[in-house]
Order: sequence, then structure tokens, then C-alpha cells
Amino acid sequence: MLRIPQCMSTQHPDNVNLPFFAESPELGGEDEVQEAYYAYSHLGCTEQMWDCEGKEVDNFVVRKLLSRYDAFFREKRLGRDVFLTLRVPNPEVETAEAKILLETLESIPRSYDTACLFYGDECPPIFEVILPMTASHTAIDNIYRYYTDIVVGKQERSLGEGGMTIADWIGRFRPDRINVIPLFEEMDHMLDAHNAVRRYLEGKDITHQRVFLARSDPAMNYGIVSAVLLNKIALQHLQEVSEETGTGIYPIIGVGSAPFRGGLSPRTVDQVTAEYPSVHTFTVQSAFKYDYPLEEVQNAVRRLEERRPGRPRPVDEAAALDLIERYTRAYERRLGPLAPLINRVARYVPERRKRKLHIGLFGYARSTGGITLPRAIKFTAALYSVGFPPEILGLDALDDTDIGFVRETYVNFDENLKAAARYLNTETGLVPRELAARVADLVDIEPDEEHAEVTAEIARALRENDIGKLSALVLQAAHCRKFLG
Repeated sequence: MLRIPQCMSTQHPDNVNLPFFAESPELGGEDEVQEAYYAYSHLGCTEQMWDCEGKEVDNFVVRKLLSRYDAFFREKRLGRDVFLTLRVPNPEVETAEAKILLETLESIPRSYDTACLFYGDECPPIFEVILPMTASHTAIDNIYRYYTDIVVGKQERSLGEGGMTIADWIGRFRPDRINVIPLFEEMDHMLDAHNAVRRYLEGKDITHQRVFLARSDPAMNYGIVSAVLLNKIALQHLQEVSEETGTGIYPIIGVGSAPFRGGLSPRTVDQVTAEYPSVHTFTVQSAFKYDYPLEEVQNAVRRLEERRPGRPRPVDEAAALDLIERYTRAYERRLGPLAPLINRVARYVPERRKRKLHIGLFGYARSTGGITLPRAIKFTAALYSVGFPPEILGLDALDDTDIGFVRETYVNFDENLKAAARYLNTETGLVPRELAARVADLVDIEPDEEHAEVTAEIARALRENDIGKLSALVLQAAHCRKFLG
């Protein structure tokens, strides 16, 4: 029976605390193998994303898991009960890592052989890959075709004069095909995700298709309100594609613990799943896994895995797009002057993984003003560290009518804003008065006094260039929030 995981553990480094198995403050490749096992065996996640971007690719992760944790994987079969899903580089964007994509795809049949030897029968341990920064149906199709036509297709080629095929020589290549999961991250591509998916499905015998929508990077690129509305529009259209084509569409949403990045923590499962009822799979990132008591995390994962997805919340697309355009402009106006501060503070945000994550929209100088900023986790951490939660950026551009629409469509708006405003510190002199006043108009602010003291100390250290304790102070503030960024 087809089983599609509802809780995907990821390697996003937004955690304050280190897992007990970490060899150092920065998790490396061997730690991540153990992390995958821990997510399956202790937390109850049925899926682990394995990031093949920005690091030396471990093409032997299946062999390491099966050999090191023999007893567990004999009981919980990899590829049937628990799943490993590869996130591959996008060759259209990450040209320096383009060939890592090919190495990763070539490793899938070898992992299949390893699992066959382990289990004694045929069951692919890996059969899905995630394509970040998807921009078109051809980007998805290229990976699908490369695997079926080249990786698997070459087995029928003959070697020399004897007529022996590659399959005769080294064995068959399995699985015959893989599922490609597009990850849509930029505004235009999220709004066109349904068309890209529809075009990709044409002519293929595909009964179900997973589609990944970013929540974190769109917030950084366009502001939190735009990010939520973009996801709701995309989910509405994906439901329509599912009904039109008869293909089951199973959305995934990438959410972190900070409200700005999705707001999913063990304590907010019911809120976030109510916001996106049609989403089938939610990501649980490092802060979710390591910054809360184990039993609380296990219970939250269980609720995610056992929930029954519904239909998407309806959204007035025309009204949403109009508001997105105005709000995004205001967000960008506020963001520009903050860029030097964000980049400065980001240097003192501790690393949590021994490699970078993929580049996104802000990996390049932007055409509108040439803003260059760090990745979303450090971006979020930097602003929180100076008492300036990024959730509040752009809110002063929305009038009461706009706010009414937002509250009706973005059901957790007040809760998310209130949660973020706990860490607002107006005493640092960094938050514009009119912006702070607008937040106070919208929600009751219950400040976290300890966090305010730490952010005041960070602001003082930045003014006086007293940088010796900045990293420790950034971590201290993050402990109050239970997420780094």
C-alpha cells in the first residue's frame, strides 16, 4: 500500500542546543547518518531529507545506516516503513555543483543493490529526489529523463564485439524510475507551480506526485505575509490540478520554528496544521528536534504523522496578489537600510552544520537595489538578536482593511505576530517608532525581559565594537526563543 510520510526530518541548522550524539558544535557527515537513525528510531519521523548540496556527498548513506543499525532496519524497512529522500543540486542554478546531481542519481541503483543484499529481496531504499529552486516543468523532466534514459537506460548498451550488455556485465539497474519532487521557492515560480506540475505530468503514468513549497525563503525575500499568501494560492491551485488530472497531489511545506520561517515547533503543531490543512507533509527542522524535551518532540511528531489532511483554505487570489505587491514593496523599503546590520550580526551567528545550504534568491545581488544578505536562518537570527523580529517588517504599509483581509486569510496572523513581538526591543534604537507603534496597535505585546536584556547588550556591543562575546550573546538570546533563526 502506498505510504507517503507526513513528517519529514531535515538538516536545516536552526537549533540552539546540540543533539547528544554531536561530535562538535557543527554536525558533519557521520553525525548526520546518526541523526537520520535518531529521527526514525527515537523521534518517530518516517522520512529524512538527505541534503546533497554544499558538502561532500556521502553516496554510501544507505550502506552505513543498514550496517550500523541492523536490528532497527530489519524491523523498519527502508523504503517501505521509513524513507530517505535526497535533495539534489539544481544544475540550472548551482553550476559549480551540477555534476554532483549526476553522481547522486548514479548512486541510487547502488543503494538498491545494498538493500537487496541486506533484505534478501527487492525494495528500493531510495526512489525520490527533491529539486530545489524549480523554475519550470522541463527542470523536473530533465532529472526524470536523465535517470530513466541514462542511469537506467545505459544498461542495455553493448560492450565491444561480444554483444554483452552493461546489465550482463554488472547487473540490472533498479529502480526503473524515480519520483522527482519539485521545490518551488520564488514568487513567480510558486504562483506558476500548478502549471509546471500539470505540464510535467503530461504523458507519464504517475498516480501520485509530491510537490514541495518553500515557506522560509519566501518570507525572507518578500516578507512573512507574502510568504503565507503565496503558499495558500499555490495550495489552492495544486488542489485544482489534482482534481482535473486525477493524479494525487501531496503537498510538502518547508517550515522552521521561528514564526517568520513557518512557526512549527512541538508546541504549535495544531496551529500550523490548521493554517495549511491540505499540506500532507510538514518538515521538522533542527530546532524542533533538539530545542525541546524529547517526549514533547515525540508527541508532536506523532500528531503530525497521524493527522488526516483536508482541503486547502480558500483564498481570494486577486485580493491576495494586490496586497502582496504593496506589502512586498514596503518590506523591501524597510529591509534595504538594515542589510549592513544584518550582514554584520550574521557573522556572529554560530554554525550548526559543516557545510552551506543551497544558494537562494539572496545568494546573488538583487536587481532592486543590489541587496546581498545571508541565508534565511542567519538572516532571522541576526534580526532577532538585535530585538528586531523580521515578522514586523512592512506591517506599517497595511491599513485596517488590509489587516482585516490578512486576519481572515492568514488565520494565525495574530498568534504569530504576538509570539514574535515578545522579542521586540524598542530600547535599542534600531526599530522605527512608527513600526513599533503599528505592532502595538495590532497585538498585545508581552515582552520577554531576559531576551530584552541580552539584545540590549548585543546592541551595545555592536555600537562599541566590543565583539568578543557576541557569539555567546547571540546564543543566549536564542536560548530564550528556543530557535537560532
